[in-house]
Amino acid sequence: MPSRFTLLDAPTRYLFFTGKGGASNQHRRKIVLKILIASCALSALAGSINAQTMDRPAMDPSKMDHAAHMKMTADAQRQTEVSERGKDVMPFDLAATTHIFTKTAEGGTQQVLARKSTDTAQVKLARQHLREIREQFLKGDFSGPTHIHGQDMPGLSDLKAAKPGQIAIDYKDVKGGGQLTYKTADATLVAALHQWFDAQLSDHGKDAMQGHALHRHMK
Repeated sequence: MPSRFTLLDAPTRYLFFTGKGGASNQHRRKIVLKILIASCALSALAGSINAQTMDRPAMDPSKMDHAAHMKMTADAQRQTEVSERGKDVMPFDLAATTHIFTKTAEGGTQQVLARKSTDTAQVKLARQHLREIREQFLKGDFSGPTHIHGQDMPGLSDLKAAKPGQIAIDYKDVKGGGQLTYKTADATLVAALHQWFDAQLSDHGKDAMQGHALHRHMK
């Protein structure tokens, strides 16, 4: 690697080292010296940064990939189990329908819509199911979700413990299926509903989506 002095032209090097050339050369020497000092400082800084980068332990992508693979496998297995148990409770075809959960400040909405709005059989079954579970939920009966998702489903224990009238649940037909609207003034129950929604979104996987994606589900 060439010396920093070799970056100077020959006449400048001659004047720099001999000191000849009068006052103008003295001024020039000071400027060149400052440039050389700055260059040395930058080189030292670059070397320090490079050394720190080399010393830093690199992430092991194989471990990250393995962990991600294990989680993906566990999620897929969980979703398969939920789908199988869901057949005992939900009369419609999960693959032909979509669950949509939208959180609100007072609770949220739960929709079950046929992927094809012209699939009248699935539309009818979705509406039937939502009407039935509305009556059950109003009585504090959450046996359906418990069977599908398990006793430890997030939010479920608080919903079961709610007193009659604490959660208002309304049903209505919507294009392609039906909708339940949950409303409560109790902050604990609002949080429980949101946790319950999140658990269903996770467990139903590709068969569920959040409300903001509502416009994408129809074909």
